[in-house]
Amino acid sequence: MTIDFKWTKRVTILLVTCYFSLISSIAENYPYRSDYLWLTVPDHADWLYRIGEKTKVEVGLYLYGIPQDVEISYEIGPDMMPATANGKVQLKNGRAIIDMGTMKQPGFLDLRLSAVIGDKKSQHHVKVGFSPEQLKPYTQNPSDFDTFWKANLETARKAVNSDKLVVKCEKVDKYTTDEFDCYLLKLKIDSRHAVYGYLTKPKTTGKYPVVLCPPGAGIKTIKEPMRNTFYAKNGFIRLEMEIHGLNPEMTEEQFKEITSAFDYENGYLTNGLDNRDNYYMKHVYVACVRALDYLCSLPDWDGRNVFVQGGSQGGALSLITAGLDHRVTACVANHPALADMAGYLDHRAGGYPHFNRLNNMFTPEKVKTMAYYDVVNFARRITCPVYMTWGYNDNVCPPTTSYIVWNLITAPKESLITPINEHWTSEATNYGQMIWIKEHLK
Repeated sequence: MTIDFKWTKRVTILLVTCYFSLISSIAENYPYRSDYLWLTVPDHADWLYRIGEKTKVEVGLYLYGIPQDVEISYEIGPDMMPATANGKVQLKNGRAIIDMGTMKQPGFLDLRLSAVIGDKKSQHHVKVGFSPEQLKPYTQNPSDFDTFWKANLETARKAVNSDKLVVKCEKVDKYTTDEFDCYLLKLKIDSRHAVYGYLTKPKTTGKYPVVLCPPGAGIKTIKEPMRNTFYAKNGFIRLEMEIHGLNPEMTEEQFKEITSAFDYENGYLTNGLDNRDNYYMKHVYVACVRALDYLCSLPDWDGRNVFVQGGSQGGALSLITAGLDHRVTACVANHPALADMAGYLDHRAGGYPHFNRLNNMFTPEKVKTMAYYDVVNFARRITCPVYMTWGYNDNVCPPTTSYIVWNLITAPKESLITPINEHWTSEATNYGQMIWIKEHLK
């Protein structure tokens, strides 16, 4: 594991600066607008232990900032897996020590806490790691992996040449400012599929690096396209894309209707999984590379710098794109999904979308298909610098699978590990990633 302490210091300074700049307009406590505050403090500051090493966690519970002397119920179990131990402890002066035991193999233990105060139940959890740098994937590397993806990219490019990618390009006045222009694009990526995206670019004439931002999971609009305009303000051309060929200007009701057609929000992730050639995500992975084809065809691209950046499913697609396309000069990924998805067959946490929760998802045919689409097999092939961030308390993209991806990357890499984080990153972290990208300009 690599932790860049200079980077951590820089982000901390930025966070403090943001805090003082906003304090006059936003005065909120931690945790955000909650009457309850849990404090869980492992006896190792980095929340990491060696295999076989005992772990103790000090637990505190406060209501309105007042220590609560109540009984705590707890369960202990491996990351994302059923509990293997449980118990109760009485808080004194709002505190108690819980012995979590240890693990005999690399991984994470999860301490799941609950308490009833009056008629209200409050819950919390904390995960600690045991030699996670030793975690290895269950997912195998198919012998024809490279030829499979090379053939699919070649087929897409033959069907639609780069100069015919753009089906639609409209300026979006509501997102355009004095500093940058915003365009709504529709890109035809192969003979059947198209995707939409918002392109932001500086108004000033010049040559600029490009950044591709694939989306998180779901069938939904591109929310808040103005949220990351600091890229355009700092001299980047940025494409924030969707993957379903759905116009992001559609209404929420229209998106809900389409979602229902997939049975549930992320049902597309199971669509066609019995066959690698029919799996829904095939055209999605191709679309990310085709989006780079478009960005690299722009006359105002600087001809050198190509970045990918995203979180969750977007973090997975960023790593996948970096593994598929060596034009990518650096990659930023937050808590990547789609990582070691069959890991549950190894009796431990697997990656989102957690196919263990659905029936008949681990048939031999589906497991074979997963290997061609799993982040771990793209991570093995990345050659550009990578910056990853993840939290230990994440139950969407668990730390087990983030470490597995991290351990496989042999390219230059840096990490920001935020143990307390669940499935989120702060605004300071997001802005800091843009700074990291700027520092990797060629």
